[in-house]
Amino acid sequence: MEQGKGKTPKLFICTVIENKDEIEERYERAYNFFQSLVVDCSEKEAHDALNNAVCKNHEDVSLGMLMSILSEPQNAVKCYRDLTLITRDGLTCVLNNLSNLILERYLKFQDTTRNQLLWLVKEMIKNAVNGIDSVCWNLMRYASGGDVTSKNIFLVESLLDIYIENRSWLDKFPVLVCMVVYTYLRLIEDHNIPHLMTLRQKEVNFVLALIREHFNEVLSLGRDLVRLLQNVARIPEFNQLWQDILSNPKSLSPTFTSILQLLQTRTSRRYLQSRLTPDMERKLVFLTSQVRFGNHKKYQEWFQRQYLATPESQSLRSDMIRFIVGVIHPTNELLCSDIIPRWAVIGWLLTTCTSNVAASNAKLALFYDWLFYYPEKDNIMNIEPAILVMHHSMRSHPAVTATLLDFLCRIIPNFYPPFADKVRQGIFNSLQQIIDKRVLPNLQPLFDSPKLDRELRTTVRETFKEFCNNGNEVGEGVSGVHEEGIEDISRGGPDEPAFSDDEDEVTPNIGEDTDDDDLPLSEVRARERPELAAALPLLLRPYAETLLDERTAEAASALLENCSPPMPTPAALADLFAATLQEVAPLKITMSPTPSEIESVMNTPIFPLFHQLHKEASEVKHKLILETLKEMYVQHAVPNIGYSLLFYLKACYEKKKRAERDAAKKKGVQFKSDIYREYCGFLELKLAESIADDFEKCQESDANVLVWLIPDVYREFRDQVQNHVRLMHIIVSTLDAGQLQRLVCLTLQGNLMMFKPDNITTLLSTSLSWETFEQYCLWQLLTAHEISVEDVLPIIPKLSYKEHAEAVTSVLLMLKQERPTAEVIRQMFCRTLDDEDSFVVSTVMYWCQDYEDKVADLLSVLLSTRYPGTSPNKRKRPGKHSIPSNAPPSAELVLGHLEQIRMCCVEQDDLSIFNMECIQKALQQSQSNSSDTLKRQYGDLFSLAWEDELPMLRRARKLASNSLPLNQNLHSSNEDSEEEEIVKPKQAKRRKKAISDSD
Repeated sequence: MEQGKGKTPKLFICTVIENKDEIEERYERAYNFFQSLVVDCSEKEAHDALNNAVCKNHEDVSLGMLMSILSEPQNAVKCYRDLTLITRDGLTCVLNNLSNLILERYLKFQDTTRNQLLWLVKEMIKNAVNGIDSVCWNLMRYASGGDVTSKNIFLVESLLDIYIENRSWLDKFPVLVCMVVYTYLRLIEDHNIPHLMTLRQKEVNFVLALIREHFNEVLSLGRDLVRLLQNVARIPEFNQLWQDILSNPKSLSPTFTSILQLLQTRTSRRYLQSRLTPDMERKLVFLTSQVRFGNHKKYQEWFQRQYLATPESQSLRSDMIRFIVGVIHPTNELLCSDIIPRWAVIGWLLTTCTSNVAASNAKLALFYDWLFYYPEKDNIMNIEPAILVMHHSMRSHPAVTATLLDFLCRIIPNFYPPFADKVRQGIFNSLQQIIDKRVLPNLQPLFDSPKLDRELRTTVRETFKEFCNNGNEVGEGVSGVHEEGIEDISRGGPDEPAFSDDEDEVTPNIGEDTDDDDLPLSEVRARERPELAAALPLLLRPYAETLLDERTAEAASALLENCSPPMPTPAALADLFAATLQEVAPLKITMSPTPSEIESVMNTPIFPLFHQLHKEASEVKHKLILETLKEMYVQHAVPNIGYSLLFYLKACYEKKKRAERDAAKKKGVQFKSDIYREYCGFLELKLAESIADDFEKCQESDANVLVWLIPDVYREFRDQVQNHVRLMHIIVSTLDAGQLQRLVCLTLQGNLMMFKPDNITTLLSTSLSWETFEQYCLWQLLTAHEISVEDVLPIIPKLSYKEHAEAVTSVLLMLKQERPTAEVIRQMFCRTLDDEDSFVVSTVMYWCQDYEDKVADLLSVLLSTRYPGTSPNKRKRPGKHSIPSNAPPSAELVLGHLEQIRMCCVEQDDLSIFNMECIQKALQQSQSNSSDTLKRQYGDLFSLAWEDELPMLRRARKLASNSLPLNQNLHSSNEDSEEEEIVKPKQAKRRKKAISDSD
């Protein structure tokens, strides 16, 4: 193979101000390595060089050849042929790196690279390479909607031609078939322009054939398949498909009953995700997870210029809204933070749309999950953004709210008239779920706002009359108790008990509205503070006002102590406490908190709720508190309930112990863990997962609180938390050096037990992917707990010296304290061979300093048993040294590790271990039964074996045999114990010779 010398080719487009990144440098290094192997070589020489190199450095050779294929069309055919011949993993390494390249760098590819990528994909499909379907999936994500530029059209048409040409291959991958149908249905919508009509017709024919032939598989696309089919319904071929779907469903599939079957199936998130390029996806995820509300305009303006600047790109808004609604589901912590919420991003996409058709499609995309919403199957996170867009836009963008409400009213009879009742029921279910889950406490302020024109208000009232009554008769919100207090709320003004404003006291003036977009989210929420006191019974309202003003434990205690029939509703109490706790500082303590510090920290409104559970109040009040805590948990408004409860229980436990003078009674003080168990049971939470969730939230608040709780949690819930992988990861990711030292000290004192020997392998294996300091903390804690080496043996073969350096070092230090055993040796020799991996060599060489005879004995047994049944004079060994003949490691592995040990011994000029008789016999046996390949590969090792015993040695052995009496009880005695072999190694060797002669 002759490769041209010269400049390294480029995969990526780079400007003069851009430096090479890590990916580009990695590929260039691999390419240069590949070139160094084949440059100026003949075909045979290049092939031999590649075969030799790929055994030691498979990934670099594969990446170098991949870069050559992608950047040098003239060498691509030969290079691909050689790559398929030398690969050791069925091209898995190439496919994985190719997928990463596409996802991370496709937009920076040179034109040559893009063309070669398509050529390579086509060749791999022809050869039916396993895993190429995943590459096709990732590549199709760049076939973007809303983009009719030449580069995008080239990719769309090239992939289409590949699929048409390799249709029999495509038919074998049902998931990819669904992806192709979903992608091209979306693209057909954008190709309705004269110069793309030929391409569109080709797309139509291909997609229709796939749908009809794979209809059962395509059904899994769910309701968004119907949405895309609606957009192309005017095309004659699709019109005929619609006729079959509506009038003759059985003609498509015997199991297809009606279109309702599709509409009631939620579309998988991966298909919604697939219609955004990875680059768009990263930007939207960043916007909704990193950018603070009030700082978001510059990011939105950049996004608008980058992706939504052309008329064709307006259709992308529907894809983005479906992605935000169906894929981006923020955590509770994110929902409670100042990060820009989903509804704000969707509101921006709606208000900046410049096409009426695109705007209508965007509104349909927003409400699409509402139409056939079923609480048991669908997710409330899919309907939450729409209601919040309408609610929050009412202040500064009332026209947005008006157009969305109008759309919601009109969609019921117009979506599909025969299903009008079902659509109405789906929207009714959505609104009811919104109230039940406290997304909004009351819908009347939204549906009956004076900012809506009279005609629209009338339509909304008629359409959603169940939700327009005072107090929400269908789903009672914070309006709370019907029998008292409702009459005090005037109907004359904007009745917004859930989200009232100061200006709502007087006749509203729309002209005075200010844009909330530049305000911090906390201020927006403050403007929308509900009239929470009005939701409580009259007796409790003064206490509620005091609580809202003071936000102290004392005020909360006064309110709870005065709760008596008629009791407040749990929802009303939850809203009150959630609003009170929003601006309360999170729990924070020093590393060793004093009693006074604990008392000070607990002066917040949430702890009196726990006090009511702790003091065993009346059954009615006890249940009320639990239901209130459940409401707060469901609302996601107070993320720290769980760990605050654990904090309170420990504080009470410590206080009671301090108050008890008698030492015996002090030991009898109980930590009331049953209260936390009852809390988890009432909320239907799994105990272990709940503790992990609470520790995760505590970790974000204050690491000292977490460390303070650890000993009691591991004592009281030991069965649930010991060896719990996620919980341990949370802990070690939180610790600093001082906190780690504290836990180690508690362990040594006997006050902390975090591990149990059972099933610790899962924890150790999972920890290999953790950060370096996290693994360091884990191994320090394991050492403090005196976990035995037997417990870590199963992971020794899995440890990579490059990727798992932390664990390798820790296990090495653990083995340093142990004596060699057959099982440890066996597991060590199961490790993959690598010239740079010195784990086995280091351990064996260290043991040889004190236990050379025993190590030699164990190594000889291990090597001999790799050749079962081949030696007629096989020695009888005590059972404790025997290794099953069918057990790993293989003979090749054992020889490979022995070769590394031999090389180390040569460097140290000490081959004494290989001169021992047991090793000599094992090497002779191995040499005589090894293949010619192994003999050549390990010739230096086998050369250490004596070809024959020298006469002097034979005479010496005979004299020794005659002068020493044979021990008749050798096999029954226990003199072959580890201690005997270590203390009297020479005596043991003489016994072995006697046995050999007597045999």
